[in-house]
Amino acid sequence: MSNDARTAKSAAESSVREQVYMVFPNDLNANNTVFGGLIMAQMDRFAAVAADRHAGRVCVTASVDAVHFIAPAKGGDVLIFNVSVNRAWNTSMEIGCKVEAETTAGNDRRHILSAYLTFVAVDANGRPQPVPPLQPETPEQLRRYAEAQLRRESRLRHAKDLRELRSRAAGDAAA
Repeated sequence: MSNDARTAKSAAESSVREQVYMVFPNDLNANNTVFGGLIMAQMDRFAAVAADRHAGRVCVTASVDAVHFIAPAKGGDVLIFNVSVNRAWNTSMEIGCKVEAETTAGNDRRHILSAYLTFVAVDANGRPQPVPPLQPETPEQLRRYAEAQLRRESRLRHAKDLRELRSRAAGDAAA
């Protein structure tokens, strides 16, 4: 079934909103800030939920783009994850993740991380499967939808440039 033949879904249908993670001492590095890898692991899990919900099947992480650590999270903070499908193509989707931190008293909420992950829907044999298109509804969703296409084009162009460079390098080594 082609992507166009599937019923479009809204971002709200699959979004993960306000999921929290309380930071404990074992989550901290030597600088008394949260390990970046811990935040990334939680982000990947929540993004997988959004991807699976949108696709209606199991999805796998294909890539993680543009992880921006904007500010540190510290001991005693609570992390708040918000995740949404930004765009869907044939078998892949871009999932946006925004992480905020706030003190346990519930004040001083600050944006600490933004990232974009690409997920691919797969069948039981790991073969890519079609996903429903995304129907953006709000001005913010329309902006994210358009930006996702730019990031995808950049990823594809980058992959092509690397293949060409490696091919030239292999040819030079053989000469």
